[in-house]
Amino acid sequence: MNNYLTIDVEDYFQVSAFEKNIGHSRWSEYDCRVKDNTKKLLDVLEASGVNATFFVLGWVAQKFPELVKEIHAKGNEIACHSYYHRLVYNLTPEEFREDTRLAKDVLEQIIGETVNGYRAPSYSITKKSLWAFDILEELGFQYDSSVFPIIHDRYGIADSPRFQYKLSGYNLIEYPISTTPFIGYNLPVAGGGYFRLFPYWFSKRALHAVNRREKKPFMFYIHPWEIDSGQPRVTGAGLVSNFRHYVNIDKTLMRFQRLINDFEFDTISASLNKAEYDEYKIN
Repeated sequence: MNNYLTIDVEDYFQVSAFEKNIGHSRWSEYDCRVKDNTKKLLDVLEASGVNATFFVLGWVAQKFPELVKEIHAKGNEIACHSYYHRLVYNLTPEEFREDTRLAKDVLEQIIGETVNGYRAPSYSITKKSLWAFDILEELGFQYDSSVFPIIHDRYGIADSPRFQYKLSGYNLIEYPISTTPFIGYNLPVAGGGYFRLFPYWFSKRALHAVNRREKKPFMFYIHPWEIDSGQPRVTGAGLVSNFRHYVNIDKTLMRFQRLINDFEFDTISASLNKAEYDEYKIN
């Protein structure tokens, strides 16, 4: 079974947890590490013959267009991860539209193809920002992967479906981030800080259960900065944010290589419009 492998291309100083310390107006003050880290992930994928969907930040794409071209030339899908990595529910609809339009235009000019997918920074399409779907459809996106069906202090729509569905009233397909049922709740097991926090054997068992017991593909995500144990440390973000960002960061690359060998993966677009989708309305 082909699962969905996704890489959110952003640098360590662009994450939402550091936004109060490092606004996007200061990004140019920092040495970028995203290019080298992304290329390391590309090398892992190429060695295993795997393709992935890369949700690329517009700012990164504009600074490193040759990186976007290389990702695309190797058979991977280019999708949109906003321009400035701002939380959707903190923006007005007009701000969101302009940020997303700009990022989509930059990416499309670089690769010469339509960009069909979108993922919000920090999964910030929540019940406070459902209006974002109207704008995504207006801008011509075919799918979104921003809904995390969990309870969390920063993101999540806990009662939404765990597997892909058609958004009622839209032509958009939603590809939620994967979870596993656990004592009445959805436990996040499909990437990012959760992949670094849980031991690999636990992640592997949980993801195998999605494939074998539920007979569904899972959605996995990783960031280039998560394999970079040498990145400069950002101070002042708070204990929780620092823990989430840095926990087990020195183990991520090894775990990722094991994951690529233990499961089958492909891009999101490889499955788009090739199946019937249940319809669901998020209220």
